Amino acid sequence: MGRYIIRRLLWVILLLFVVSAVTFLIFYTLPSADPAVLRAGRSPQPELIAQIRHNLGLDQPVYVQYYRYMRDIVLHFNFGFSYQDSQPVRKEIFDRLPATLSLTVGAVIVWLLIGLPVGVISAIRSRTYADRLTMTGALLAISAPVYWLGLVALYLFAKDIGVIPIFSGAGTYTPFSKDPAQWFGSLILPWLVLAASFAAFYARLLRANLIDTMSEDYIRTARAKGLSERRVVGRHAIRAAITPIVTVLGLDIGILLGGAILVETVFNIPGVGRLAYDGIQNADLPVIQGTVLLGALFIVLANLVVDIVYAFLDPRVRY
Repeated sequence: MGRYIIRRLLWVILLLFVVSAVTFLIFYTLPSADPAVLRAGRSPQPELIAQIRHNLGLDQPVYVQYYRYMRDIVLHFNFGFSYQDSQPVRKEIFDRLPATLSLTVGAVIVWLLIGLPVGVISAIRSRTYADRLTMTGALLAISAPVYWLGLVALYLFAKDIGVIPIFSGAGTYTPFSKDPAQWFGSLILPWLVLAASFAAFYARLLRANLIDTMSEDYIRTARAKGLSERRVVGRHAIRAAITPIVTVLGLDIGILLGGAILVETVFNIPGVGRLAYDGIQNADLPVIQGTVLLGALFIVLANLVVDIVYAFLDPRVRY
């Protein structure tokens, strides 16, 4: 196990280098707005644009810029400075990370509390009205785009503009350190909106896996030994059927920690996803690079954790 983890960590380092290089290549290859022109304001003089490009280091060759960027990260954990506001990108990311963590952790708890019980009930009551009703609702939830569902939720339930204003603080994020009650109220609606499609997907996935698992020989053996149906399902069937859920959960958490761009934009949550969106809008390469590297880091680390958890969930897994 130790050698496996070391190999995976080395792959993480290599992957982050590849991701950073690809991001640089895309930024300089594809047509995009010039950061110097955006920062110079309206009707700028060519001399001003040239001076800004020199100050930002954009007049250097791409490989020189990339070398300096990676050198600062490796030696000083420095992600550079934003082209727009000249603030350290590391500080901007760390300032916004608590909001993204709050959104992600809350949404994960909500969709697991909803999706897993629904999937189990649908599996053990397959082809009943309860199964058809829950799976129809799950299909509708998966089909609804997150940004559309968020806008509809704001229109219906936001305190200031909602038809039925029952969720206070929706659309205005409050940090936990400032007011825990307002923090909770400002995130209830984003949690529900973000969890809707995930809960539906997890319910359908667990239902399909559990139905297949319930037909295995060891499940029939457990029943033949006289074990109760609750113990057969809870201790044997779910443990085997939940392994793919762990894989998907690790990927989803890693992606969301890297930034839930749509939800954070719709609900005006100052998280990493909103920072990435603003960086893309302003052609701010250091911000884009920093958020992309953060997202890649979360995803590969989540995959590593999932692979380790596999060995504990399924004794047949060996590394």
